[in-house]
Amino acid sequence: MKIIIVGAGVAGLSIGWRLQQRGASVTVFDRAQPAQGATWASAGMIAAAGELGAAQTPEAEFAHYSSGLWPDFATSIEEASGRKISYRRCGALIVARNAQEALTLESMPGAELLDARQALAKEPMLAPDIAGALWAPDEAQVDSRALGAALATAFKRAGGTLVANEAVLRFKVESGRVRSLVTPFATYEADAFVLAAGAWSGGIDGLPPGAAPPVKPVKGEMIAVAPPSGASMPAHIVWGNGGYLVPRNDRLLIGATSEDKGFDTKVTDEAADLLSSRARDLMPALAQWEVVERWAGLRPGSPDGLPMLGRTSIEGLYAATGQFRNGILFAPAIAENLTRIILEQAAEIAAFDPRRF
Repeated sequence: MKIIIVGAGVAGLSIGWRLQQRGASVTVFDRAQPAQGATWASAGMIAAAGELGAAQTPEAEFAHYSSGLWPDFATSIEEASGRKISYRRCGALIVARNAQEALTLESMPGAELLDARQALAKEPMLAPDIAGALWAPDEAQVDSRALGAALATAFKRAGGTLVANEAVLRFKVESGRVRSLVTPFATYEADAFVLAAGAWSGGIDGLPPGAAPPVKPVKGEMIAVAPPSGASMPAHIVWGNGGYLVPRNDRLLIGATSEDKGFDTKVTDEAADLLSSRARDLMPALAQWEVVERWAGLRPGSPDGLPMLGRTSIEGLYAATGQFRNGILFAPAIAENLTRIILEQAAEIAAFDPRRF
């Protein structure tokens, strides 16, 4: 079976790798360089508790399921690519800054409610006047920039074809089925096509009205800070005060803003100041840390906030987009889900069916 995937981010590469392993012949196109969009910009958190808390929804169920797949997924990527992706289960503290916030902390299986003293024992840099925290030991992280490069290598080593810097301009639809796609250089035919182009997934021409996934870009800015000489890094991911802190080697990632700004990826002083302020409120000592990087990315948002995974209304066209903030977290489950839908004609998860719109 010949399959073309549009988009070489974590979703497109993961799906392509799994399909190629199952015997399909897969080509992945990207308008720029592989995994240099939302994947590169993300904090790499595998954070079902931090993102979805104790919710009992299809999205939360999918998140926890995918989190459970990550240890084996990470090992497989490293073995297949020969590259380290720095997956580690470091745990996370979801911090309440005051008594009112503490009332909103909900325990969940595998998590533990902590008082302020217990939370400070885990992270001494936290502000001494916090009200408490939820400790989620299963939360993990991965170096998203290393992950993108490793997935690209694993996919190519499995026999897949990766085409960079070749934008897909339009699909050609005949008798209600996608037959080919057109780039500035050629027309390519396939048996199935997967739209996994993140925030750009809804902007390819040639589809009938309403057939393209209704994706929009949601801008997110982040900063990274480095410790002064002699200072220790936090040991865990920390959520609170409208943001999160992710320790990564010799720097601390601080995120993230969320704005409807179209395809604007400019970094702003206002966002950097906001992120710094939120972080210093959680950990006052960060006032002495140096900002060493600022960046922005575009998350793929959907009208109801849920991903779009599976068949579209056009035969032969599938979608894997709309993950919003959870592209890294969802990656192994999305790859498994789309592979089964395409190769085994498995049913979609109803809440994520692209045809719901």
